[in-house]
Amino acid sequence: MSKFNIDNDTIRQLAELLDETNLTEIEVAAGDNRIRVARQGTMVAAAPAAAPVAAPAAAAAPAAPADAGSHPGAVKSPMVGVVYFAPEPGAAPFISVGSSVSEGQTLMLIEAMKTFNPIRAPKSGKISQIIATDGHPVEYDEPLVIIE
Repeated sequence: MSKFNIDNDTIRQLAELLDETNLTEIEVAAGDNRIRVARQGTMVAAAPAAAPVAAPAAAAAPAAPADAGSHPGAVKSPMVGVVYFAPEPGAAPFISVGSSVSEGQTLMLIEAMKTFNPIRAPKSGKISQIIATDGHPVEYDEPLVIIE
């Protein structure tokens, strides 16, 4: 077993990298030697500070979806996935605001686990609002469109 020399400068550089990237731990290996630098307890609490950055964007949108979710014509997501309004990139979308749809017509696709699942109209009507954004993730029971 060889003697392991601790390089203080390397440890300082790794600690600075943790601060710059908001990581909680980092490990470097060279041969049989490994250096692991990790934050403890109180520093881990700093990581959730990144979550409120996403909250303002989400806070701006819920006004319409909150009302839309209770709308009787709301079509809600049956699964978690990514929504697509066209069958392929560059193709015409399945629906647009103001378009008429018939019961069973494909409104969009939700990709979940590498499978594209068609979301069909539960009733005939006119698309009055498209809430979901093409190419963005959706959650279970999230309103996607409103059919009047």
